[in-house]
Amino acid sequence: MAESAKGRHAVTNNLNLEALGVEVDQTTQKVFGGHSDDHERTSVANIYAIGDILHNRPELTPVAIQAGQLLADRLFGGSQVQMDYDMIPTTVFTPLEYGVVGISEEKAVSRHGEENIEVYHAFYTPLEFAVPRRDASHCYIKAICFGDRILGLHLIGPNAGEVIQGFAVALRCGATWSGLSGSVGIHPTTAEEVVKLHITKRSGADPTVTGC
Repeated sequence: MAESAKGRHAVTNNLNLEALGVEVDQTTQKVFGGHSDDHERTSVANIYAIGDILHNRPELTPVAIQAGQLLADRLFGGSQVQMDYDMIPTTVFTPLEYGVVGISEEKAVSRHGEENIEVYHAFYTPLEFAVPRRDASHCYIKAICFGDRILGLHLIGPNAGEVIQGFAVALRCGATWSGLSGSVGIHPTTAEEVVKLHITKRSGADPTVTGC
C-alpha cells in the first residue's frame, strides 16, 4: 500500500480577496500575514488571518486557537502580545513518536551562523526498550543552542509528546543550557536523557549513551 500526504490547500478563491487588496500566495491560496509588525495582519489593515489559512505558519489546531485568542486580546483588550511561532511544541504520533519545540538546526544556523550554534545530541535506549531488547537505534535527542539560550529541542522516542510538552513550558520561560544540564534527572525516564545531554555534534564524539 502506498500513501501520499499532500498537505492542505486553502479554499479562498471564492472570497475574492485580491479585489480587496489582500495578498494571497498563488500556489497555496493562503493569505500573507506579518504586515505592520502584526503576525496575523494582512496587506489590508483591518483584515486579519489566523490558523491554517495563514501562509507559512504551522497547520496545528492549538496554534490557531491561541493565535485567535491573542489577536482578540490585541484588538479588543489593549494587549500587545503576539503569537510566538518559534516556540511551538508538536508531536508526530507515529509508533515511535517525534516531538519538537522550537526551531530546527538548519533554521538556527541560517539565523545566527553555524559558528554560533552548538548542538548537543544523543542516541539513547529507553528502559522499555532495554528490558525486551527492542531496537532503539532510532531513539534520538537533539538540543540546539545559541550561546546559553536553547532555540530548539527535538526528541524521537516513546512518549515524546508528553516529554516535549513539559520542556515546552520551560523553553517558553527562557530555559538555558546551563539550567537544563544542571538539572537532576528522574531515573529511569526518557526525559532524564534530555538533562543528561553533554556531547556536541561539533566534537565528532560518539553520542551513544552507554550507561545510567
